[in-house]
Amino acid sequence: MTEEMKSLEELQTVGSDADVQIEVAAPREPMRDALGRAYATGKRKDAVARVWIKPGSGKVVVNGKEMNAYFARPVLQMILRQPFQVAGVVDQFDVNATVKGGGLSGQAGAVKHGISKALQLYEPGLRGALKIGSSDALCVFRIFFVQQRGCPALRNPQISTHHVNRVRKAVEPLKYHASRHRPAPINHRL
Repeated sequence: MTEEMKSLEELQTVGSDADVQIEVAAPREPMRDALGRAYATGKRKDAVARVWIKPGSGKVVVNGKEMNAYFARPVLQMILRQPFQVAGVVDQFDVNATVKGGGLSGQAGAVKHGISKALQLYEPGLRGALKIGSSDALCVFRIFFVQQRGCPALRNPQISTHHVNRVRKAVEPLKYHASRHRPAPINHRL
């Protein structure tokens, strides 16, 4: 089985004779279709987005409309631009996305998630920047938030009614002495 080594020379000879093989991870290959596009699916809340990116001038089309027409609020437009800014490739890719389900905020987050996944599939070297990015730009990962399901008896999933489990006693409670925390003395001379 294993031999016991008693001197330093024996240990050095074993170390030089052994074939040391270091496994190096193969670099990721870019994944593009025949038209030179990268495809990814992004999800956020109940929204699911299918995103295709290709080199271009920075045009973003969501469900057949321009980004400014579909996402009118500037905050939602900023969310869509965030992966490009973090990766440093602003106005270098055209985006075509179809998104279903959820509200506008969830849809914007789903498109952002799809863009970041498609960017790292198109150019695997961008994965580190998209993964780390700035402190609030963790673009690669999906954040799981789903609307809470409430009890049918409650008016709101987060708010419940106050339940008191006491029964009123017919007897009047004991009256306490003013200076001490014990019952007042009973006067027996009545």
